[in-house]
Amino acid sequence: MARETNKKTARTKDDAVQLIEKMVKINRVTKVVKGGKNFSFNAIMVVGDGKGKVGHGLGKALEVTDAIAKGVEEAKKNMIDVAMVNGTVPYDVVGKFGAGKVLLKPASPGTGVIAGGVVRSVLECAGYTNVLSKCMGSSNAHNIVKATIRGLESLKTEQEILQRRKISREKLYN
Repeated sequence: MARETNKKTARTKDDAVQLIEKMVKINRVTKVVKGGKNFSFNAIMVVGDGKGKVGHGLGKALEVTDAIAKGVEEAKKNMIDVAMVNGTVPYDVVGKFGAGKVLLKPASPGTGVIAGGVVRSVLECAGYTNVLSKCMGSSNAHNIVKATIRGLESLKTEQEILQRRKISREKLYN
């Protein structure tokens, strides 16, 4: 039951939507017991459709393939919609989780995704093409993934801002 996890698209059985699955990190965990050592694995997975939806999940199992499958299933359940303007974030945002902070800044077309491996996985699964980022504080993959998701979650589109303030577009810019 071999599974290629870094492939670009994977077809799901239930909704036939193409999803991008990225493995962020696999960790081997050892539990020392009276009879010896018990090994298990956990996998941080990020899933997105490349069009503004992204989710993350943590799978734990005795086998790597089972941990990856569980992580993907959890990531599909935790998917959120993110704001996107011409392939970049609408404005600067800082996402925080635990001791990890992630700064996301809009970039001009042609810049590409300038990010570390963990943040890059999240942004590429969401469908961003031009973003600048900087990780501050913790470098723990769990915290960085969650901080990135929180930052993207806090972004609002222009329409959402106008509806919340109950004003017109002309009044906002004049």
